[in-house]
Amino acid sequence: MDDCIFCKIAKGEIPSEKVLENDNFIVIKDINPMTEGHSLVIPKKHYTTFLDVPPSLFGEYMETAKEAVFILLKETKAEGFNLLMSNFKVAQQEVPHVHLHIVPRKKGDGNFKFLKD
Repeated sequence: MDDCIFCKIAKGEIPSEKVLENDNFIVIKDINPMTEGHSLVIPKKHYTTFLDVPPSLFGEYMETAKEAVFILLKETKAEGFNLLMSNFKVAQQEVPHVHLHIVPRKKGDGNFKFLKD
């Protein structure tokens, strides 16, 4: 999509802080991080929600996320992490391009909750 911010980031048209990149995915630091190292795993091809991602990419999506988690845990010295994906506006999907949040966690980091009213 021409007006999609994540498509523009994937094409290198908008700068981002990359964690890693491969043929089908890019992992970038979130510009509004919940915790240190909060990052997004984004398919380079535009898919609006998880339901649009072809099953043939599921394995690579998770492998890319796993590789990024190891990088982020080492970088942040986090003790754990959350994975979160919001789909559709009612579920708080702010950018209509599927993305998986990786949120490194440390004890006492605020114990935030993802769900809001």
